[in-house]
Amino acid sequence: MMAAVCQQRRVLVEIPAPQAKIPGRIRRSYSEALSPGLVPSPLFRGRHSKRAQSLDLSIGGMDEKTPLSTQQLVQLIRSLIMVEQSKESRVAAPDLRSLQEDLQQKKANVYRSIPYSRFGSNRDAHCYRKAYPHLLAFKVSCQEWGQVLLRSQDWDGALEHALMAWRYTSQLPQWDTAGHNALREQCYRVLAAHALAALQHHRPDASRGRELLRRLSTARLHSQSIVPCIKELQRMMQRADDSSTDEETI
Repeated sequence: MMAAVCQQRRVLVEIPAPQAKIPGRIRRSYSEALSPGLVPSPLFRGRHSKRAQSLDLSIGGMDEKTPLSTQQLVQLIRSLIMVEQSKESRVAAPDLRSLQEDLQQKKANVYRSIPYSRFGSNRDAHCYRKAYPHLLAFKVSCQEWGQVLLRSQDWDGALEHALMAWRYTSQLPQWDTAGHNALREQCYRVLAAHALAALQHHRPDASRGRELLRRLSTARLHSQSIVPCIKELQRMMQRADDSSTDEETI
């Protein structure tokens, strides 16, 4: 009788096959082994987790070691990409409004980088070193976008960009050390070269010529680098007046 009861209570237990190994020496769980449609998630264990942690720490500490923030680096990379794309002939000339916003943003970054909480002058060598990467980014923007407009043969746009960037350059900080203001003069020379190259190909009418002459004369108050542009425009206007006089005489 007892043997019959034990025989009825006996349950057959199916022993599952050993779990197969997947790449990376990571075993699947028991539920994953029973569910063939479930895709195992890639989990880092052991030394892999330490490597991932060290990578995250190195990326996170980048902002503390570099003068530019992550957002500013992204903006700089986007600006460089836009410049490279604009170098192609099939890309139209950039919008002057977007270029103005770019200059405004870079000028604002210069002033944000200056520590105003320090005792003493905020135009000394220490503050200049803080602002130097942003000053350099401002110069690169003036140089690269002006060249893009010249390659696009947008002569009037190149003149407008040169005068607009000239105004923003005049609003940059004046530093206590004279040598620290050299980058500002470099921006003036670059912009003057762009304006002169545009004037050599551009033939504005009389009203536009008078407007440009007035604005160039105002820019002369900030730097004498614009003088060749003024002389070139005056020669153009003089030739236009002489030709119109000859036509009236005939």
